[in-house]
Amino acid sequence: MIGRLNHVAIAVPDLEVAAAQYRETLGAMVGLPQDEPDHGVTVVFVDLPNTRIELLCPLGKGSPIQGFLDRTPAGGIHHICYEVEDILAARDRLRASGARVLGDGKPKIGAHGKPVLFLHPKDFTGTLLELEQT
Repeated sequence: MIGRLNHVAIAVPDLEVAAAQYRETLGAMVGLPQDEPDHGVTVVFVDLPNTRIELLCPLGKGSPIQGFLDRTPAGGIHHICYEVEDILAARDRLRASGARVLGDGKPKIGAHGKPVLFLHPKDFTGTLLELEQT
């Protein structure tokens, strides 16, 4: 059901510092910040030959990323995103197997302009999973 790894998301307390570290220290191609108000985050994508890294920080009060950073002030891996061909079929199959889809179960449009869903980390060895339709 899952396809290729789309990105690994890292929550960071300072997006500019993190982006500069990837760009200047690691020599990576780093995109521009983009606000994602529906998800409560600002993101920057780091392009790698085989995948992407998504650096994310809170956007406004009530951001779900803020709670993560309160528990892990230095930041860290927040979620892993896998591609799926049909997000609704994937959702229905996962629910039928007992996996919990976060929110109301309706896909939202993600940072790449494609439908996404998140799966409860307690159902996947403590890892928050994002599914993105290809």
